[in-house]
Amino acid sequence: MALLCGGMSATSDFAPWSPSFVADPYPAYAALREQGRAHWFAPTGQWLIPRYQDVQALLRDRRLGRTYLHRFTHEEFGRTPPPPAHEPFHTLNGHGLLDLEDPAHGRVRRLVSKAFTPRTVSGLAPSVARLASDLVASFVADGGGDLLPAVAEPLPVAVIADMLGIPESDRPLLRPWSADICGMFELDPSEESARRAVRASLEFSAYLRELIAARRAAPGTDLVSALIAAHDEGDRLSEQEMVSTCVLLLNAGHEATVNTTGNGWLALLRHPEQLAALRGDPALVPGAVEEALRYDTPLQMFERWVLDDIEVGGTRIPRGSEVALLFGSAHHDPARFDSPSRFDITRTDNAHLAFGAGIHYCLGAPLARLELHAVFGELARRAPGLRLASEPRWKPGYVIRGLEELLVEL
Repeated sequence: MALLCGGMSATSDFAPWSPSFVADPYPAYAALREQGRAHWFAPTGQWLIPRYQDVQALLRDRRLGRTYLHRFTHEEFGRTPPPPAHEPFHTLNGHGLLDLEDPAHGRVRRLVSKAFTPRTVSGLAPSVARLASDLVASFVADGGGDLLPAVAEPLPVAVIADMLGIPESDRPLLRPWSADICGMFELDPSEESARRAVRASLEFSAYLRELIAARRAAPGTDLVSALIAAHDEGDRLSEQEMVSTCVLLLNAGHEATVNTTGNGWLALLRHPEQLAALRGDPALVPGAVEEALRYDTPLQMFERWVLDDIEVGGTRIPRGSEVALLFGSAHHDPARFDSPSRFDITRTDNAHLAFGAGIHYCLGAPLARLELHAVFGELARRAPGLRLASEPRWKPGYVIRGLEELLVEL
């Protein structure tokens, strides 16, 4: 393992439970990149991978997987099975595209893609634009406030709820369920976090099973009806696969869009020359969204299991290990990005990894971009005097990194 001068470990500044680290992890990332390509991090028992080229390659390397259960038992892999009380969460998570591996992954993705098509996403554009316009108009009329609950959070939840055909009266349930389930993706979640995730998994799954039953009896034009109808050579999605797909769409779409909006607008407000350029030229909106996804990415770390021995920079990482791919570090790697610490909405060579790579590339990326383009464009156009009202606070989570609040005024 590489050491810093004076014998200090390269991971000494990597402190994912520290509020100061979460607020600005980028200096620690620079130290990791400078000192090597793979670093053992004892507190979590993971290998940290900080450089872009390695992160990108390992995302595509089939010797790694989001799960190992398609090849090994827990015992064969040298891992302790999760507590039986956590089973509802793992059943829900384990049947979603994010955690499946081939051949199950390819089968489910092919079937889901028949329902969640590019045409489905493009057809949402008018309603997404209308929702973004209404939310920003209300926010401006109120004179500002916390951008997150007023604009960033309602948009993706409303879009997913519309897609799934969830009645408006039930939509307040969705955000708390999403937040509680996503708490399990943090490093070493507490037993209390697990308890909340299990409860949310049970409640959300039960809700969706009722919704699926209703759509079987009376199909509509929503995504749930399309998932029920999707078939391929006689094969169909199981009910659990449909439930897990719907939950993943909400969780991934909600967390990515909300945190990219918050983190991205904080970056714009801290770089007034970039914000002025955006306000002056609506054609810069797509570039601003891509730069927000790179510069302060909402998903800082993506974990993979090592299914067969690999080597990274001369370091052998054996089967049974876990690697932590540091997206936030990769996005600031000067070997890949010119002046990576510069926030530049006109950046053209911007091959960020915010939506992943390989077979697990985010199926919802086009929808996330549609939502982000709409909300960034509306805020730039309709809130020309937008400015920070106070220094924002960061949520304690590191893996899914976002702001607690973003107070702004007009």
